[in-house]
Amino acid sequence: MARHVDRGAAPGLVSIVSRRGEAHVDVIGRAAVDDRAPMRRDTIFRISSMTKPVTAVATMILLEECVLRLDEPVDRLLPELADRRVVRRIDGPVDDTVAAHRPITVRDLLTFRMGFGAYFGPCPVNEAAAPLELSVGPPRPALPPEPDEWMRRFSTLPLMFQPGERWMYHTGADVLGVLIARASGQPFEAFLRERIFEPLGMKDTAFSVAAGDLDRFATSYLTDPETGALEQFDAPAGQWSTSPAFPSGGAGLVSTADDYLAFAEMLLRGGAPLLSRPSVETMTSDHLTREQKAVSGFFPDDFDARGWGFGVGVVTRRDHPAAPVGQYGWDGGLGTIWRNDPSEQLIAILLTNVAWTSPRPPDVALDFLTTAYAAIDD
Repeated sequence: MARHVDRGAAPGLVSIVSRRGEAHVDVIGRAAVDDRAPMRRDTIFRISSMTKPVTAVATMILLEECVLRLDEPVDRLLPELADRRVVRRIDGPVDDTVAAHRPITVRDLLTFRMGFGAYFGPCPVNEAAAPLELSVGPPRPALPPEPDEWMRRFSTLPLMFQPGERWMYHTGADVLGVLIARASGQPFEAFLRERIFEPLGMKDTAFSVAAGDLDRFATSYLTDPETGALEQFDAPAGQWSTSPAFPSGGAGLVSTADDYLAFAEMLLRGGAPLLSRPSVETMTSDHLTREQKAVSGFFPDDFDARGWGFGVGVVTRRDHPAAPVGQYGWDGGLGTIWRNDPSEQLIAILLTNVAWTSPRPPDVALDFLTTAYAAIDD
């Protein structure tokens, strides 16, 4: 990992490899390019899409309490999503639609099969979503409106595909945040704090960073695609320094290595004290059909060796030493990655402050996972 920092892949990083309850932590480099302050074990990072598994756990808590049900339509709590229309063609006019074949369910949101999400080809629906602050991209928490207005705006757009037809990234997790708030009768951020973060001791995980903790908040960078130079995306006193109007269940959280380790350990030991083992097993199982995988993913081969559970990717075929069947986890596009491996009782977490340049993890993340597994000798 030090080689990657020395080469400038990131100003610094924090990594944790925990096996059978014994954790090894590495803290390397600096928290910013132009700052001599060293990276710290308790440095706070923007974990972006590693928020999605947290949102899934929150949903599972409400499912266990029978406040929500997996296959019930979401219309009862999200009437904005009732009677959906679907564009006739993904590259066709926004107003050329047909009726949805069925309602959107809680399961659809958890498995990202609601019919709306990231799409990288020609898509007029995406073009219409952008000015409404609904488009998928790097998280910018200062932009979206409060949840009710967000849902109102979302309801003005048709779906891109029929509910249940295919996996489409991201948007289902944001909708789940609104659903959880309405189902629980409290703000989404309050539910996460009271039901997940406080019970697990995740004291630094939230949708914003308090003023007194900004000295521990790493600067976030993007990579210039032409020069390879790092460009500042967000400063410590930037978009995460105040509470957002819309707490994004898809990409809004900040956290630390130890906080996320507490979350990962909860899942690895079977869910206690938050969930039952059957709920964790369901959450971390593959829920996509062969037909859905054939038309889904960021790349044509995206689902050749993996599937999707509830808010997590799941390895279904071992094609790499660091990717055993049953391993699950997810990445954060602003520079983070997490994997749980029940077969080895292993947790791997890498937090950097440079965004990935592709949906495929970069060398620093792949090398981290490879070396973690290469250390296993029993």
